[in-house]
Amino acid sequence: MQPSRILVIYAHPAPRRSRANKPLARALASLPGVAMHDLYWHYPDFDIDVRLEQEAVEAAELVIFQFPVQWYATPSLLKEWLDVVLEMGWAYGPGGTALRGKHMMVLATAGGREHAYSQDGIHGHTLDMFLLPLEQTAALCGMQWQPPHVLHDADDATPELIAAHIAQVRAALQPWLPTDADSVA
Repeated sequence: MQPSRILVIYAHPAPRRSRANKPLARALASLPGVAMHDLYWHYPDFDIDVRLEQEAVEAAELVIFQFPVQWYATPSLLKEWLDVVLEMGWAYGPGGTALRGKHMMVLATAGGREHAYSQDGIHGHTLDMFLLPLEQTAALCGMQWQPPHVLHDADDATPELIAAHIAQVRAALQPWLPTDADSVA
């Protein structure tokens, strides 16, 4: 993997069926300073190269997890990635300072409408509540949690709504994208 300021850990178990994540991933991959890393493409057998992954994360300033919410959580390979890559003594705990000061952001899609993720909705909680394990992971690792960007009702989102979501994400990434001053230095 090439070192980049922004590392997108993309975890979609069925990317060919994606209506929202696939175009967002393509848009992000086209940005300067962004490295896309498709976990399901690299690790179909779930045999993660921990050292390679740690080197990529160490090189980044912003680590993004992009995924569809499945059963109120991340896809299974992303959970496995978190379990094996974020080792004690490297990511947290005594001597675990590799991620300290970096930023973490979540780009998630949900099939349910936004109201479904409310106290009055079918899921009984906001989607932010289901993202708490990732927010706590960031805190444990000394990372700065960035507001998540969620596209609700992704299965039925219009092309215009998907384009607006992509534009919103691109705007949120501006502080980490290279500027003209970066290329002069």
